[in-house]
Amino acid sequence: MSVMSLEELVELKFRLHDGTDIGPNRYAPTTTVANMKESILNQWPKEKQNGPKSINDLKLINAGKILENTKTLADSRVLLGEIPGCVITMHVVVRPPSNDKASEKQQSETPNSENCCCTIL
Repeated sequence: MSVMSLEELVELKFRLHDGTDIGPNRYAPTTTVANMKESILNQWPKEKQNGPKSINDLKLINAGKILENTKTLADSRVLLGEIPGCVITMHVVVRPPSNDKASEKQQSETPNSENCCCTIL
């Protein structure tokens, strides 16, 4: 790797819900969010229960925005090297496991007239 490409790398750490971190690691601005999530899965602490099973179970949040899997760090407008020597912290949210998403969605979309509190005149 050349010196110039080393300078372009972004140092990131990923904060989990309990305040622990994964990283820091260095990523190129061309790294996709999906690739970063793969890295998180590979480094996920084995002692933590209810860990993610796939990258789709993870959401990365940077500066209040959920990052899309297909976007790169540069596309996501992560502050790339604006503060030399800075480590950027992203928050990791794990989707809770659910047994049957289809039935939950159907139940939440089905109106229940017995519990309706509206009066139509």
